[in-house]
Amino acid sequence: MVLLIHAHPYPQHSRAGSALLAAVRDLPGLELRSLYDLYPDFDIDVAEEQAALQRARLVVWLHPVYWYSVPGMLKHWFDVVLLRGFAYGSEGTALHGKHCLWACTTGGPQDSYAPGGAHERPFTDFVAPVEQTARFCGMHWLEPLVLQGAHLIDEAQLASAAASFRQRLLAAQAIAKPDNDAR
Repeated sequence: MVLLIHAHPYPQHSRAGSALLAAVRDLPGLELRSLYDLYPDFDIDVAEEQAALQRARLVVWLHPVYWYSVPGMLKHWFDVVLLRGFAYGSEGTALHGKHCLWACTTGGPQDSYAPGGAHERPFTDFVAPVEQTARFCGMHWLEPLVLQGAHLIDEAQLASAAASFRQRLLAAQAIAKPDNDAR
């Protein structure tokens, strides 16, 4: 099962996020958990979220990049769901061996993430905290899917990115099958 954790505080304003979700919504075995819809008061049902994680073989974190990181709700989800004894620590092996795909969008185009660009640093500098979250929980980190300049790209580029996202999920789903598990 693929668990897609979607965290966008304003999904109605996100043509890129909407296109990515539309491209995968019909995939067999996909469970979509849209955090801002499920928990508008930020009162996350930890047991339900942990149960969803336990059902998954592949976990996808889909969100826009906010201030060089994840949106507040996803950070809160990390804090309250990925607990010691569940996701890490000597007894916290629930996520060990699961695959993790980070799919994010940025408003700034690729050239804005470079020395002299608006953000002054390469985008890869901002990957480490999310990657290490997955790795610390014993997950297999997959190459991220990053859609940069999300509100600047044309419809053809957006359609291509959405098709690529779908293909990445299908490919990741195949490698995350239990018979391919490297445990």
